[in-house]
Amino acid sequence: MRKDTRHNYEYDVELDGNTAPAEVVRMVGSNKRVLEIGAGPGSITKHLYEPGKCHITALERDGEAIKKLTPYCYAVYQADLNDASWPELLNKETFDVIVAADVLEHLYNPWGTLDQMKSLLRDDGYIVISLPHAGHCAIMASLINGDFEYRDWGLLDRTHIRFFGIKNIIELFEGAGLKIVDAKFVITSPEDSEFAHQWSCLPEATQRALLKSRFSHVYQVVIKALPIERSGHSIDLMEMSAEPVKQSVSTILSFKKRIKSMARRFLSPETRLQVRRIAHLLRIRV
Repeated sequence: MRKDTRHNYEYDVELDGNTAPAEVVRMVGSNKRVLEIGAGPGSITKHLYEPGKCHITALERDGEAIKKLTPYCYAVYQADLNDASWPELLNKETFDVIVAADVLEHLYNPWGTLDQMKSLLRDDGYIVISLPHAGHCAIMASLINGDFEYRDWGLLDRTHIRFFGIKNIIELFEGAGLKIVDAKFVITSPEDSEFAHQWSCLPEATQRALLKSRFSHVYQVVIKALPIERSGHSIDLMEMSAEPVKQSVSTILSFKKRIKSMARRFLSPETRLQVRRIAHLLRIRV
C-alpha cells in the first residue's frame, strides 16, 4: 500500500470555487509582494506563485510543511507566531499584501499578531485574513448533543484555541486599528459540513430554531482590511446579506418533507422500518 505523503493542511484549491482558499487567492490579486503568515505546506501559496505571479515571503513553524512550501517562495522563515518577536525575522521589509489564512484561531494572542502586521505593510498595502466562524449551526448542534467533536481539520480543528463569532471578528479588527473594506462569507449547509451526523440527530423543530440565526450557514469569513487611518469605505459584517442561506435552508427542509411523504406513499411499513434501522446504525435521522 502506498503511504499518503500529504501534509495534514495540504489540500487542493479550485480557483473558481467559493471556498475560503479560493476567495483568499482572488482577494490577494496578482503581481504582489506577499507575506504569507502560517503558510503551511503551500496549498494557497502555490496559486499565489502561479498563476498569480506573486513574490512571496512565508513564515511557517512546521519543518515538514516548509519542505513543501519552499519551491513557491522567495524566502521562508521558520517562526513561532506565539513568539511576539517574529517580525524581526523580516528585517523591516514591507509588503503589498499580508495573508493569514485560517491562522489566527491557532494563536494565544491573535489580537496582538494582527496589530503587528500593520507595520509590515507598504503605504498602499492591505491584509487578507480568513477565519472559521464559531457560530455555524453545525457547531451549535454539536453543543446541543453534548459532543464537542474535535478533529484534525475543519471548524473544530483540535489545534484551535480561539473561537470567533461575527461580532468577535469585527472587534478583532477594530482592536488592531484596522477597518474591513471587503469581505466574503463562505456558506456551507450543516448537511454538507463535517458535522452532518450531529445535525441529523437534532429534532426538526430544533433545526428550525437554529436556522433562524442570520449567520447560521456562515462557515468561514474572508476579509480584506486596511489601517483605519487610510482612505476607503469600511463595511459592517453585521449588515452583510445572508439571504441566499435562508433560501437554501427552506429548500432543504421542503425536500425532506417531500422525501418523507413519498416514503409513506410508496414503501411498505416493513420497508420503512428497515430503512430506519439502517439509518440509526449510520447515525442518520430520518
